[in-house]
Amino acid sequence: METSPSDPTTPRTPGTVLVIGACGQLGLELTAALRQRYAPEAVVAADVRPPKDANALAGGPFELLDVLDKPRLEALVQQYRPVQIYHLAALLSATAEKDPAFAWKLNMDGLLNVLNLAVQYQVPQVYWPSSIAVFGPDTPRAHTPQLTVMNPNTVYGISKLAGEQWCEWYHRHHGLDVRSLRYPGLIGYKSLPGGGTTDYAVDIYHKAVAGEDFECFLKEDTYLPMMYMPDALQATLDLMHAPAEAIKVRTSYNLGAMSFSPAEITAAIQQEIHDFQVSYKPDGRQAIADSWPASIDDSAARQDWGWAPAFDLAKMTRDMLAHLREPVVA
Repeated sequence: METSPSDPTTPRTPGTVLVIGACGQLGLELTAALRQRYAPEAVVAADVRPPKDANALAGGPFELLDVLDKPRLEALVQQYRPVQIYHLAALLSATAEKDPAFAWKLNMDGLLNVLNLAVQYQVPQVYWPSSIAVFGPDTPRAHTPQLTVMNPNTVYGISKLAGEQWCEWYHRHHGLDVRSLRYPGLIGYKSLPGGGTTDYAVDIYHKAVAGEDFECFLKEDTYLPMMYMPDALQATLDLMHAPAEAIKVRTSYNLGAMSFSPAEITAAIQQEIHDFQVSYKPDGRQAIADSWPASIDDSAARQDWGWAPAFDLAKMTRDMLAHLREPVVA
């Protein structure tokens, strides 16, 4: 597929796709999945700095972009005329608590820049991820419903809840086809933890494969909703390619796969690596985890566009360890 973003004859389906925040945990893998689904040159990766691994986003265009720099973002939208924008740039939960003013600015102003330019340049679709962080200490923790009490007590959660409302507002007032998922903790083998409260469930596998003991920053019985990255990618692509009339929720869909505690993920790893040891030293992230759901009711996503996860804890653990044991190719 020959793609020239400035050529008016360039096909609009799939057309050019812009992924903002492409160097993050989700961004790297979503960019790869989109390039596999479409053509590599049709998916433009953008981030505030290049990936640490020069090969991580090879095979397709890469643009430097600070999403807070609206003129630069506008120039890229004008240049590539994307038919989809995936806006993933954000400061995550634990990191955001350390710099709340910047976290709010990045998470809010970045989203509004994308939404306003999408309306101005008639971008057909926008994807923006939300999170279980939108829930709070008064939210029912077991099987948290799609519609429920939402009083987040972290800057990250507050910004995500506000973002959900903005997405719904832009759909209602401007007809913008913006779609969103409330991700649980995401676990993948292609990138290291990025400052989230659920990131212990990524780091623990790396330590196990390296033959090191692991010190967990959450209590051993802290249950949180989690999801393996292949399921998260499939859910995102399924949502974005579902017919518009199937999308009934324009804030953000609850999304679930599995819930487990540090003790349970440890036991799953010990089935494969028998001498692996874990100790527990809860820190400030424990309070964040205690305010989040323990499990998610995602029946709306299942009913509206057919969501169904493929991985449970045991299957994910076997796959994670197998990939992390693969030799590094120079």
